[in-house]
Amino acid sequence: MIRSPPRPAHKPSANSSISSTLDLAAGDDDRTSTRSDSPVSSSSASSDASSGSIAIAKTDATRAPSADSPERKSSVNQANSVPYIETSPQPSPRVGEFNDKRIINPAVVREFREQEGISESPSRPSTIAGRLVPPDENDDSLTPLSSFTASTSPSPSLQTPSVRYSDWVSEVIAPLKSFIDAKSDPRDLFTDLQEVAEGESGSVYAARVVAPGPNDPTYVAIKQVVLAPEGSQKLEDLCRELTLMNKVRHPNILAMETLYVDVIEDALWIHMELMDRSLADILTLAEHGIVLSEVHIAQFAADALAALVFLNKHGIAHRDVRSDNLLVNAQGVVKLTDFTSAVRVSKAAPVRFDQAGVIYWQAPEMRIGPYNALKVDVWSLGATVWELAQAEPPFSDATDASQLSDRWPSVDHPDNYSRSFHSFLKLCSGPVTSRPDPDVLLNAPLVQNADGRDAIVKLLAQCRAVEEQLMRS
Repeated sequence: MIRSPPRPAHKPSANSSISSTLDLAAGDDDRTSTRSDSPVSSSSASSDASSGSIAIAKTDATRAPSADSPERKSSVNQANSVPYIETSPQPSPRVGEFNDKRIINPAVVREFREQEGISESPSRPSTIAGRLVPPDENDDSLTPLSSFTASTSPSPSLQTPSVRYSDWVSEVIAPLKSFIDAKSDPRDLFTDLQEVAEGESGSVYAARVVAPGPNDPTYVAIKQVVLAPEGSQKLEDLCRELTLMNKVRHPNILAMETLYVDVIEDALWIHMELMDRSLADILTLAEHGIVLSEVHIAQFAADALAALVFLNKHGIAHRDVRSDNLLVNAQGVVKLTDFTSAVRVSKAAPVRFDQAGVIYWQAPEMRIGPYNALKVDVWSLGATVWELAQAEPPFSDATDASQLSDRWPSVDHPDNYSRSFHSFLKLCSGPVTSRPDPDVLLNAPLVQNADGRDAIVKLLAQCRAVEEQLMRS
């Protein structure tokens, strides 16, 4: 049986991973209204986008109806007129703002609501962190800060790894040696760490850079992976990912910048850009009035596609493209993350046999046998675009793998979307023999006309305002 991944009531999950430069103290003007006639959803629309905004309905409204319900039958009939008919690996951290007030992030919102006896259903892994700010030391309602602050004791010797690290630590990190800055103590580089995410592989912190350069961000994300004498599968996966993505740099790909060893806690510190949130996180706020328009979706798709074009040229297949693994920074730029399932293949021999990804975003050929790894990411991108319009992934109501089709159903309100939108979904969902490569898909009108960067920045301000309201309610 397949477990459906519903979009529940918003629960700011602690399962997150990486975020961007900080959106400093937005004023009241940035707290724009979330009404359907808000400029966020109606301005900067592409030339062929339908007029007005496309509001994501509340969770109950967007959840797929049962197979025999009138709504489902209606949706199936609509599909004939439209040209297309499980665990999260490791999410990423995001952060909003630092100022002189208090910390407001998903983990804090969740704890606050639990203290107030507000019941919330389980949430999908997420990458949110709302509004991070130095806490009021006298405010006991806030989540305690991490103990990982700048060390007040002298740094350990910086002579050689064999001197700095214990024998078992040196042995465990040996495969990662070429990626580790062994000359620096991370506690001398980063301070004021505040936990913004917690996952199976470790916690993620927003950290202030002690001595940033003129072009360096003031805040970064630090992912902490605790080491163990016996090693772990997550370190093996990390080594494989670092090796695969070594020197692969692109504006729409989130990179692990540098690794350090914290000898006090026997842990790896992974320095990354601090992002704002994942696209999945945005969808969880739908029932609180957050509105997505085709303008937003088109820009999200254009950024993700730019990353896929770059990867495809380097023979890399991500194989797990979905809303959880697409993060957006404070400037409204989307970046692809989590290359745990990625592989490198040659153009001449791109065939793979192993399973990867999550079934709701998975290309149909991956479920039945050998597949062209360089073709599956386009399908997954299309499934993500469909998800952004529906607030849930395709086939999320399926209870058995036999109910999964090789074509997506029509979106609930097809007339609200432009011809370019439907055409893009048709191209992405085509059979593998006719499915376009990412670089060909760049010519799709939906991508060519994408111009939603400013609208996304306003959308993020709305998300932060909603999270602050949840704290006050």
